[in-house]
Amino acid sequence: MSTNLQTPIDYLKGVGPNRAELLRSELGIHTYQDLINLFPNRYLDRTKYYKISDLQRNSADVQITGKITGFKEIAQKRGKRLVGTFEDDTGRMELVWFRGQKWIRDSIKINTPYVIFGKVNWFNGVFSMPHPDMELLSEHEKNLRSSMQSIYPSTEKLSNKGITNRVMTKIIQSLFIETKGRFQETLSESLMSELKLLPKSEALFNIHFPKNQELLAHSEFRLKFEELFYIQLQLILKNLIHKSKIKGFPFESVGHYFNTFYKDHLPFDLTNAQKRVLKEIRQDLGSNAQMNRLLQGDVGSGKTIVAFMSMLMALDNDFQACLMAPTEILSVQHYQGLQELSNKLNISISLLTGSSTTLERRKIHKSLENGELQILIGTHALLEDKVKFKNLGLAIIDEQHRFGVAQRSKLWQKNTSPPHILVMTATPIPRTLAMSVYGDLDISVIDELPPGRQTIKTVHRYDKNRLKVLRFIRDEIDKGRQVYIVYPLIQESETLDYKDLMDGYESIVREFPQPKYQISIVHGKMKPAAKDYEMQRFVKGETQIMVATTVIEVGVNVPNASVMIIESAERFGLSQLHQLRGRVGRGAEQSFCILMTGHKLSQDSKVRLETMTRTSDGFEIAEVDLRLRGPGDIMGTQQSGVLNLKIANIIKDKDILQSARFYAKRILNSDPSLSSAENKVILYTYRQLGKYKNIWNYIS
Repeated sequence: MSTNLQTPIDYLKGVGPNRAELLRSELGIHTYQDLINLFPNRYLDRTKYYKISDLQRNSADVQITGKITGFKEIAQKRGKRLVGTFEDDTGRMELVWFRGQKWIRDSIKINTPYVIFGKVNWFNGVFSMPHPDMELLSEHEKNLRSSMQSIYPSTEKLSNKGITNRVMTKIIQSLFIETKGRFQETLSESLMSELKLLPKSEALFNIHFPKNQELLAHSEFRLKFEELFYIQLQLILKNLIHKSKIKGFPFESVGHYFNTFYKDHLPFDLTNAQKRVLKEIRQDLGSNAQMNRLLQGDVGSGKTIVAFMSMLMALDNDFQACLMAPTEILSVQHYQGLQELSNKLNISISLLTGSSTTLERRKIHKSLENGELQILIGTHALLEDKVKFKNLGLAIIDEQHRFGVAQRSKLWQKNTSPPHILVMTATPIPRTLAMSVYGDLDISVIDELPPGRQTIKTVHRYDKNRLKVLRFIRDEIDKGRQVYIVYPLIQESETLDYKDLMDGYESIVREFPQPKYQISIVHGKMKPAAKDYEMQRFVKGETQIMVATTVIEVGVNVPNASVMIIESAERFGLSQLHQLRGRVGRGAEQSFCILMTGHKLSQDSKVRLETMTRTSDGFEIAEVDLRLRGPGDIMGTQQSGVLNLKIANIIKDKDILQSARFYAKRILNSDPSLSSAENKVILYTYRQLGKYKNIWNYIS
């Protein structure tokens, strides 16, 4: 290929230094390659002519042939608008101008065939088109045009500096002229023929200048497949290299600790899902490779017991284990639960957090280094340089999306050889996202709840039903149950939210007076010690109602709490609502979640509330959440770079993503080093991408 696609954009005919600078700063276009990958975000279809009687009430642009039969001026608040009556042989509609009326009246011929183009509105039983593009039919028939017009992403600054859509189209045209429209093929012949994919050059031409809808669809598919295929190839390769290069400690025996616990101390029968996951973990730990596994399971699905039994496998092979949680509350809770189980087996276990005293720390550091301490639970404090293990064999990270990549790699360096890693999350990650973001981890899912768990009844109530809700709370407290009442607290509106919380607290105190009722309150402005004190009172059952902001979202375990009231529920995201609901339903009693809102709800809020009342399946909820919010938000900022995709969309193109992963796996299974003649082009493209793309190092 004669033209090097890494050529700086300044050298392209029609660009020059000023435009190049704008393209770089506004759209991130540095090279020819970047320009060819600036794909249109929509198309105007000028292949079809509509009849007025066929018009639909949608937001598409349409093209109609007809004549203007007359004009009238209509006064409005400011100035007046010009309305033309436009007719074809099936009906009539209106054309509307809010400015430039004199010029329109002087230049447009009455009763002469025109082609008009634009968006139609439906108003008062009539279709109208504001400020249409108009062209005499006789002129229109002479013009040669690409039937479908591409509309490129733009910014205000570009438009102000005269880089219009027409200019962008011209610049891209000159790139095709300079490269003669020839682009190197990036997929193997066998893939192309099996999937009936268009050649790369043809796909690129038709994505920018599509001849028709069908060719556009084929081109989009080809380019989306290619983009997702190389991302999957990278993730799977990374996993394979990881397994072949990074040797783990093979845990050869399942011994005394594991077997004794399984036979004599297991508090309940494991579900089939838990058994399946343990088997997957056991296979990883027994192989020579380092385990790198993500364990997903809804709140209450029993991840902790699986984590504990995995630790026992490490102990049976004379290794130590640790569990790191994002908050002190959560790590204390893990510690209390696991301490109870460890005591039965005479296992030494300690807790290390920011609040640990110097004396406790010294003791922990010493017993860790000489190997007396077998299990360490804690927060980020585990990452401090002073914390050294004698031989760490397994590190478990809970709610890992709250830890950065750098923090996780610190855990690795605690040993001469990296420990096995098990990452746990109660935030269900939709399959598509898991495949794209955690595609280099092996994934285990606990997808059934332990027997005897009742589904939480979830209802949506408006503010006007408040009295009934209060009566319901009273009844539940009379039965001896406890209640959470949660208020939103969002950084941007913190002062207002805080006032709502305090007002809410005061009205609850009025409704539930002492001494008959005791109420705890917990919010972010309290000192940690005060927060813990209030939490503990609720945990011990000394207070019946806990009024809180979302600080209780993660990890508080109060089996006796059976009611969760969420105030202004429309202001919470779906995953947050689902997490909050998971705070109840931990005991044997029927639990309830009541979503309180005002009457004014946006469309998205309605979808969220409807989803919550309809299902308690975390994965289904996560799919809806992904659809509403998009991938970047769900992953949090530190990982949103992962989805810096040029044309594919992991939500809409789920099927293409699955297919891309399937083919990438199949190719690597039969040719792990991509060394066959058939895969030469794939290996070459993969290396080029590694050189010039910056999205290839986004996975932790």
